[in-house]
Amino acid sequence: MAKLTLKDIFSQLKADLIGKDSYRGVTLSYSWLANQLGHFSLAFFPTIWVHTAYKHYGQFKHPGLWAAISVAGAWFLFECYNFLGPLIKKKQSSSKLVFVPDGKYVFEPNWWNVGYDTATDVLFFILGAFSAGKMLEPAAIPLWANILLAILLIGFPGRYWYLTKIYQQKAVYPFQFRLSQWDFYMEPSQVNLVNDFLKTAVKNKSHLLVFGAKDQGKSSLGVGIANELSIQQHCCVYTTANKLYSDFFDSNSSDWSWRNCNVLVIDDINPGDPITHELVAAMEFLNMLDQYQAPHETNRSAIKNTAVIWILGNQSHTRNYRASWEKMIQEQLGVTNLNSIVLDHKGKRNH
Repeated sequence: MAKLTLKDIFSQLKADLIGKDSYRGVTLSYSWLANQLGHFSLAFFPTIWVHTAYKHYGQFKHPGLWAAISVAGAWFLFECYNFLGPLIKKKQSSSKLVFVPDGKYVFEPNWWNVGYDTATDVLFFILGAFSAGKMLEPAAIPLWANILLAILLIGFPGRYWYLTKIYQQKAVYPFQFRLSQWDFYMEPSQVNLVNDFLKTAVKNKSHLLVFGAKDQGKSSLGVGIANELSIQQHCCVYTTANKLYSDFFDSNSSDWSWRNCNVLVIDDINPGDPITHELVAAMEFLNMLDQYQAPHETNRSAIKNTAVIWILGNQSHTRNYRASWEKMIQEQLGVTNLNSIVLDHKGKRNH
């Protein structure tokens, strides 16, 4: 399976640092670098202003040091509020900026991941504040402390988040979406099924069929699940069925492709209501996978040995094709770990 190499990382870093984003677009890795520079700056410049106030109006022996401590402490408290708000607030909140509107999730956020992100932001705030403090009052703040903090930031959280952003952008998702943002109705048993898929899909090469009508959140569910696995630094690929049909016939796949990934999302295989018939049947999909010849073992093996999320149309008493897809995937492709989710007509939850 595809993995990021040092060449991939340095190529991306070169692309992010050199050139103008006005004509080439902005990548997730570039956005992360710009975001951290923003955190640094939001502490660096206020420290200068606070130092000026302390120097002229306060009784401080080391105004530069105290300005850095004050600004870093203020941002620390703000980030604690930002992080702990959703965790500890139980009653419904009118705020849509910080708290979850109804106080609950369909899928709980990965709080360790959110906490690590919060800690990274705080450290960049601290670095910005104490860098300004060192500039304003060199004797009060040791240079080695700033250098050590910068090295630790680059070597640990910086490395992790930059690589994670590359994993996310290489998946080519149509939109950025975390699973905790998914806000449609789902039976508790199916919530557990999705959580189990997240834990075991890559190891067990599990397949997940998602059925639902129009506007039931099928695509966002598939993207949300795969994005969580991208954040775990698995090679994920998003594609639509129409694009994949052509890719079945392409023998020159890149390293990061549907044939070499850990997780594959196949979207828009069939539409849901109001389209009342199946545009692509299970066996027709298999024929295209086989390139309309004898069984194409390379293509079949690639699908079988990859965790796949199949986004299909809706399943109802008038459209009972779930069995045909399950049969094809299990009997023809040899997949043993297969589960299906049928999204209920109740749709989006009320807030």
